[in-house]
Amino acid sequence: MKIAITGATGQLGSIVVEQLKNRVSADHIVALARNTEKASALGVEVREFDYSKPEILTGALQGIDRLLLISGSELGRRAVQHINVINAAKEAGVTWIVYTSLLHLETSSLNLAGEHLATEKALKESGIDYTLLRNGWYSENYTASIPGAMGGGAFLGSAGDGKIASAPRADYAEAAAIVITDEDNKGKTFELAGDTYYTLSDLAGIISEQSGKTIPYNNIPEDEYANILKNIGLPDGLALGLASWDVSASKDDLFDDSHELSKILGRPTTPIVESVKMALDLASV
Repeated sequence: MKIAITGATGQLGSIVVEQLKNRVSADHIVALARNTEKASALGVEVREFDYSKPEILTGALQGIDRLLLISGSELGRRAVQHINVINAAKEAGVTWIVYTSLLHLETSSLNLAGEHLATEKALKESGIDYTLLRNGWYSENYTASIPGAMGGGAFLGSAGDGKIASAPRADYAEAAAIVITDEDNKGKTFELAGDTYYTLSDLAGIISEQSGKTIPYNNIPEDEYANILKNIGLPDGLALGLASWDVSASKDDLFDDSHELSKILGRPTTPIVESVKMALDLASV
């Protein structure tokens, strides 16, 4: 049995590889990555893989039984890229694809949903066994803003009092490794999120408590937040995206209380207080 992971050098994929090594022999794992030199540090077989190069994908997937398709990072191009991979997987004889999708995809107002919907449709039409990991928000999506909040004296956003049930990437990565090593998970759809929720006001309170510095949450209009993000150097597309995703968060699109993630893990998900502590520790190094 060969298990391959796309985006294996990425923030999620690299953790999945490490988690898989705890569950199966390293010689059963294949890291698929654009940068094969970087991937060589993972200690498993490495193959060149680029979602945008369909001519190399089928060859790279030869002999692969199970594929973890981690959604790409190039917004606006992902549906085409993912379909390239699915088509190549079918040609190469891959028997099972596990795909990292989006929480509550059918009802989500997140502008990320369209490309995930197109990918899920392609999977369903491919004839390949598939499993959907509909991942909620990564805690790091918000804790990455802590250094800026500390410097500016406030945590900014447009999420209002929206409930956010996040978990760190490591929790989602561990779940992916568990799911893909158990064939009983074929055909299932998992809605994955953290066990407990917080608002951005709650998050600001946690940052304040742990840092000893008063950091209020300032809720601002979407366009104003996007402009602030542009002014600190974020690319226009990302700034607009982050602001719009916060607005979706205000509608509870990042909330789920099914506890499916912790059921897979067999333990509670990592609480936001721990993620904040880690971010503050890193910021102080």
